[in-house]
Amino acid sequence: MRFKINVRADSALTGDVTPQLIRAAVRAALEHQAVSAPGELTVALTGEAELQRLNREHLGHDHPTDVLSFPSEEIEPETGVRYLGDIAISLPRAQAQAKAGGHPVSAEVQLLVVHGALHLLGHDHAKSKEKARMWAAQSEILKHLKAPITGPAN
Repeated sequence: MRFKINVRADSALTGDVTPQLIRAAVRAALEHQAVSAPGELTVALTGEAELQRLNREHLGHDHPTDVLSFPSEEIEPETGVRYLGDIAISLPRAQAQAKAGGHPVSAEVQLLVVHGALHLLGHDHAKSKEKARMWAAQSEILKHLKAPITGPAN
């Protein structure tokens, strides 16, 4: 096993947003960042209320957001598999952002998955130097995926 990527969705995924698309985006980020295997992580597509709850409970921000990452470095004692963490994505927020940006929802989800994976791997964008590094990595990964967008609108 190289990487096990669990995909959970609160409602049926439609169109081009598939577990395969999500797994490919995660794998591209892990490979770009040269993460050593084996490893496991979970990507959950959920609603705005759940993202707001998670944002409030874990970060103290009582508002919805598009993506949250919860890094972990747990090691399964019996197998040695490292659990990298969880990524939560608001599918309604992704849909709205895709519409506003004039691109497919699948492209927005790819961006959010890559963004979340980079956060799991220690990237941040709180400071301008960190942001430039993270945005450059996102862009390279999304170009590799041949995604219709290569970064956030802002």
